[in-house]
Amino acid sequence: MAATNYRTGRVVALASTAALGGFLFGFDSAVINGASSAIKATFGLSSFALGVVVSIALIGSAVGAWFAGYLAERFGRRKVMLVAAAMFMLSAFGQAFPLGIYDLCLWRLIGGAGIGVASVMAPMYIAEIAPAQLRGRMGSLQQFAIVIGIFATGLTNYLILDAAGGDSLNDWLFGIPAWRWMFLTMVIPALVYGFFAWRLPESPRYLVEVGKFDEAAAVLSQIYTDDVSARVEDIRVSMQGEHKPRMSDLRGKR
Repeated sequence: MAATNYRTGRVVALASTAALGGFLFGFDSAVINGASSAIKATFGLSSFALGVVVSIALIGSAVGAWFAGYLAERFGRRKVMLVAAAMFMLSAFGQAFPLGIYDLCLWRLIGGAGIGVASVMAPMYIAEIAPAQLRGRMGSLQQFAIVIGIFATGLTNYLILDAAGGDSLNDWLFGIPAWRWMFLTMVIPALVYGFFAWRLPESPRYLVEVGKFDEAAAVLSQIYTDDVSARVEDIRVSMQGEHKPRMSDLRGKR
């Protein structure tokens, strides 16, 4: 077997941490499935209004994904991941205890924005820290995490519903209806994601972009076992020839 010049365990750990955003992607996008009937009854919604409440998170996702790249270039990948974790956490409380239907829609939008941000940040970070030989496999971790997140929210919703006697309107712990607890469970993975994102090293590509070459070398030395100064220079040179994307690029060449 050929010797490798990277630390596989470290790469997997970093990529798995970033992929936690995918877990929250799946968890947050599916959690409302167990609470939809209770929300409809609690707020007296029509089927159309319920559809708006459920689907409005997709608008937030589009907005979050649209701005995530710009924010990551401006403030760094790690900080934007922390913002996404905060969005997930705040939206969990907001959706669990909305003041009314419009308030619920607002928190759904914020949670959706977190989904959009996470959907961009996870593959971006993984691509920038993973060696070429592992990049495809590490990139698939996010997709795997999304599916696990969807499964996890279905399982937790079922367990909460079963404990509440099969009716999501029934009070469960501390006199709080079961459907509200379904949203509150999202706080736990959001906290885990925020904690590990806080401990993540910044992307070496971003560090090179802002001129922090020594810090970039320090991060790369956690991943590679060979001379990282040459890798820092390779990143710097590759970025010099990059084309900055613009809206006009969508029209293509004329």
